[in-house]
Amino acid sequence: MQALADFLVKGGPAIWVIAGLSVLTLALILWKLWRLALMGAFAGARAERAVQLWQHGARDAAAQAVAGRAGLRARLVRAAIDALHRGLPEAAAREETTRVARRLLAEARTGLRALELIAVIAPLLGLLGTVMGMIDAFQALENSGAAADPSDLAGGIWEALLTTAAGMAVAIPAAIAHSWLESVVDSARADMEDLATRLFLSGKGR
Repeated sequence: MQALADFLVKGGPAIWVIAGLSVLTLALILWKLWRLALMGAFAGARAERAVQLWQHGARDAAAQAVAGRAGLRARLVRAAIDALHRGLPEAAAREETTRVARRLLAEARTGLRALELIAVIAPLLGLLGTVMGMIDAFQALENSGAAADPSDLAGGIWEALLTTAAGMAVAIPAAIAHSWLESVVDSARADMEDLATRLFLSGKGR
């Protein structure tokens, strides 16, 4: 614990900001995983089953398969089936399904922009802390004149570099998490497009 306190003190103000970003990053990742799990982003068996039933003409069974389901794919399929059941023209039914899909995907992407921002600014904050630390080190060197001790300069430089390392340590997992979570949402989007297309290609029920 004392080592961590010393690390934060040596790093200066920038390291405190980066430490705060590290906590925020972890909280965002855990929250996003929880939200995507609640939204059923990792499952789609019910939606697939509903589309298969619809394609075979079992319209009521298809609607029942996704009734009350909270998954992204199931909600999209339910919206498409509802639009077709209401007897809307195909163009209007497609437009309604597209509107629902956009809203669901926007909901699924909530928080991803914040992770992306952290991945960008964390190393920049680290670099800023390093530059400021280097300025302080060279000012101390200038003030000491001929009595300058190289070890003091080296100590100031490595302390300044701490913020760069800390910034990268936060940015790398944030970037990895953002990329993976984005791929989860993209996979859900592709599945939703496929399911909706199959529904409309099969017609308004046979």
